[in-house]
Amino acid sequence: MNFKPLHDRVLVRRIDAEEKTPAGIIIPDIAKEKPQQGEILVVGPGARDQQGLLHPLDIKPGDRVLFGKWSGTEVMIDGEELIVMKETDVFGILLDPADTARKAA
Repeated sequence: MNFKPLHDRVLVRRIDAEEKTPAGIIIPDIAKEKPQQGEILVVGPGARDQQGLLHPLDIKPGDRVLFGKWSGTEVMIDGEELIVMKETDVFGILLDPADTARKAA
């Protein structure tokens, strides 16, 4: 992939939602909402403050994140629909339950 975001922007690939409800009902394509979870593919160098100091981003490639329904701008890169958004559009990083249990112990 030949794309590097500028400043505090990130490139995200949506992670598809489940096609069944917990009760086993299959959701048709036209009723599905776009997923609000994604995987960070590439991050920019960070944002600069008023003094010109660079502040690196808190998220990194490979992080699984949760973002707003209307966040970012959809773009086509190498035939794949991706999203470019600012780090502030990301609500948080989704942690693996196994990692959380290990940290608590």
